[in-house]
Amino acid sequence: MAILVAGGAGYIGSHVCKILYKKGYEVVVYDNLSRGYREFAKWGEFIPGDIGDVRLLDNIFKHYKIDAVMHFCAFIEVAESVVDPQKYYENNVGNTLKLLEAMRQNNVNKFIFSSTAAVYGIPEKIPIKEDDRKMPINPYGKSKLMVEHILEDYDKAYGLNSICFRYFNAAGADPDGEIGEAHQPETHLIPLILDAALGKRDSIKIFGTDYNTKDGTCIRDFVHVNDLAEAHVRGLEYLLDGGETNYFNLGSGEGYSVREVIETVKKVTKKDFRVVEADRRPGDPAYLVADSTKAKEILGWKTKYSLDEIILTAWKWHSRIGESWQYWRG
Repeated sequence: MAILVAGGAGYIGSHVCKILYKKGYEVVVYDNLSRGYREFAKWGEFIPGDIGDVRLLDNIFKHYKIDAVMHFCAFIEVAESVVDPQKYYENNVGNTLKLLEAMRQNNVNKFIFSSTAAVYGIPEKIPIKEDDRKMPINPYGKSKLMVEHILEDYDKAYGLNSICFRYFNAAGADPDGEIGEAHQPETHLIPLILDAALGKRDSIKIFGTDYNTKDGTCIRDFVHVNDLAEAHVRGLEYLLDGGETNYFNLGSGEGYSVREVIETVKKVTKKDFRVVEADRRPGDPAYLVADSTKAKEILGWKTKYSLDEIILTAWKWHSRIGESWQYWRG
């Protein structure tokens, strides 16, 4: 069974490749390395390329007899999407259409799509369920929701079955320490806090301390990257067994405040660092917590890692790369 993992040299994609490979799948890692790392493409055959390159994709589909595709090639920076929406719509929507067309031309009809909780925008209620209102407030979230709508239409018109996984806050690293989170630029909370613990930055900022939450800071749902990877394999098996197009939230169902995450990092790392309080950022919801009951009931999926374990695996990864940090950051 051959699986094309587009974006397989990135953070989540590489963790998925490792699990697929260990489970005996033939893995084809496809990545243009604009956001990923060649060193992360350790499991399967690596082919450099862009999802907008229809000719190369056509050759890959024919040569490897691909059975299913997983797509992790989106741009994901919310702030960047606001100042340069064209970049996000061209890649996240336009290039996804090219990938889907290559699949159609080669009769590949199983697709796993990396979506996001950003499709919900400012939630009306917590925890968030899959059928809750979807009203994204930035081009990044809008681009993901557009693809979800496209996949609905492709299912009805062409019989292309898909699963959309709406991630909440992906975090942590491979427990073996082989791969981890190394975005450029880094905008995710836990790596930024770990930077402060490592002395790579002089402080960590809390944006907003007057929210209507237990300690005034935003509440977020963190899920370990290996838990996400396991969900993707279960989703693939669901489709290969004849499952229909579907949508799933992937989160722990537990909400932690920014202050709680900072204190947990201090506890796990035994490091102290400066914390600076700043004004709110526009568009930050007070609460983002998933209801992942559907994934548990249909896919048999559940999270295994606690917040402490998420931070510990991330800390081991960030500590290990140590002096090579600037290399990993590009």
